[in-house]
Amino acid sequence: MSEKHAVRAEGLEKRYGDKRALDGFDLAVREGTVHGLLGPNGAGKTTAVRILSTLVRLDGGRAEVAGLDVARRARDVRARIGLTGQYAAVDEVLTGRQNLEMFGRLFHLGGRRARARVVELLERFDLTDAADLGVGKYSGGMRRRLDLAASMILAPSVLFLDEPTTGLDPRSRGEVWESVRALVADGTTVLLTTQYLEEADRLASRITVIDQGRTIADDTPDGLKNLVGGDRIEVVVADRAELPSVVKTVARVCEGEPETDEEGLRVHAPVTDRVPALTEVARTLQDEGVAVEDIGLRRPSLDDVFLRLTGHRTSARAADPSEPSEPTEPAEKEEVVAA
Repeated sequence: MSEKHAVRAEGLEKRYGDKRALDGFDLAVREGTVHGLLGPNGAGKTTAVRILSTLVRLDGGRAEVAGLDVARRARDVRARIGLTGQYAAVDEVLTGRQNLEMFGRLFHLGGRRARARVVELLERFDLTDAADLGVGKYSGGMRRRLDLAASMILAPSVLFLDEPTTGLDPRSRGEVWESVRALVADGTTVLLTTQYLEEADRLASRITVIDQGRTIADDTPDGLKNLVGGDRIEVVVADRAELPSVVKTVARVCEGEPETDEEGLRVHAPVTDRVPALTEVARTLQDEGVAVEDIGLRRPSLDDVFLRLTGHRTSARAADPSEPSEPTEPAEKEEVVAA
């Protein structure tokens, strides 16, 4: 296993009865980066994070975090990682400062050292002005930033973020993204699991796509998008009867066969000469009197990638009984690694 990787997993397996949550899962996360783990509910994302953070024993394969074997040196791994789950684990009765001081004491920092660390974290996560307010008065984004601060009490080299912006509004999500970027700029390695394609695209320098417990793709965001081709021309018409004319016009300037979405009254096709092709299509349709609702160039998204790789969108569900959104009896009986 390479020293350049902060997290590495090879052939991870985890079973719950006759169901395989992980089925030969591979992962390599470079130091000092955000690495996205993308997949639908039930794909195995949370199971992978639980194994890598030493919360659950693996059934097969091998994994290292910060150069340490997670099965053989679980206690040492825990001293080098932080973990933020899908929901903020902070006490709403306490103030932000009191929450962080409590976590500091739980990590045996001692009173003076804990208070000093709290001051650093409040400033880093832009919570100083709200430090002495009850957390119940915090916005969703502030709670999440406080949760991130708590996970950084011991200044871990690796931080696991398991769907950290679930349920947040766009503004709060943006606040969390800025905090994650700041952590990575300071040298922290982040493994981010998410269903939000925009989140993975904005934050991650590399993305692993997981489905049914297996790695099905691993590349940069742009590399993954190249799997479904380059730019596409899209034309949306007002009248269904105009679709054949649009198909004929688009076919003249595009490389591939135009595709038609009759329900959405949309025609789209791949194109190389972006602007000239768009200009020609727009001019031709105008000359022919075709009523166009919308026309433009569109680049492939990670949603397109996931649809191409799996045949379904990220909102689709697979069978991973450990995912919190689908609680099952096997998940409740997971064998947690002893401290």
